[in-house]
Amino acid sequence: MAVVEARQGPNIKIPKCQSVMSNEYFAKKEEKEKEARVQLTKKRAGKFLKWLAVIVIVVGGGFWLLRGLNKPVEAPGEFFEAQSREHIPPGASHPEYNSNPPTGGWHYDQPAQTGIYDKELPDEQLIHNLEHSHIWISYRPDNLAPDQIEQLVAIAKSYGSRFIMTPRVKNDSPIVGAAWQRLLKLDSVDEKRIRTFADSYRNIAGPERNIPDSGFKDFRSGR
Repeated sequence: MAVVEARQGPNIKIPKCQSVMSNEYFAKKEEKEKEARVQLTKKRAGKFLKWLAVIVIVVGGGFWLLRGLNKPVEAPGEFFEAQSREHIPPGASHPEYNSNPPTGGWHYDQPAQTGIYDKELPDEQLIHNLEHSHIWISYRPDNLAPDQIEQLVAIAKSYGSRFIMTPRVKNDSPIVGAAWQRLLKLDSVDEKRIRTFADSYRNIAGPERNIPDSGFKDFRSGR
């Protein structure tokens, strides 16, 4: 039997310098991939932190907004509890009122017609107006300039019904807004505060609200 000798191919040797270059290539490639992964992680972390900040701002802002909405709104004016709702005859005596001007208590059977007056009306009559949820603006004629009085007139006319304006020398402030059990004292015309007061109590505060008045008029002499 013939014997076939296996022939081996020649041994191929890789040059040392080529092996080193190959290792350096893969090392740099791995380093670049690692750096890319680090940058991607930082980018994702940055986006996450930005969204987290947005969420915190939105949630925090919503919390403070709701807190502000749920905060009780302070009613304008000082509160004075009505001492009575008793009707008394004109000129009859009664205990002293607990505020100046009064915001409730003993009063006449007939309220005043709403409008603008240049003469005083009895407190006892005007208290009945307050009981009907009217707003009464009184002023010290000796302590308020004519232009300020005209500003009050303009405010009164803008409301019309359920609004009455009179001079009152007994006031301890130049201007006083009165509603049932509420009093607002001012040193000068503050239209915003007057309107806030009127809007808060007109046809709201008095126990006999929704009763139609007899018509608003300017009762000043020569008008």
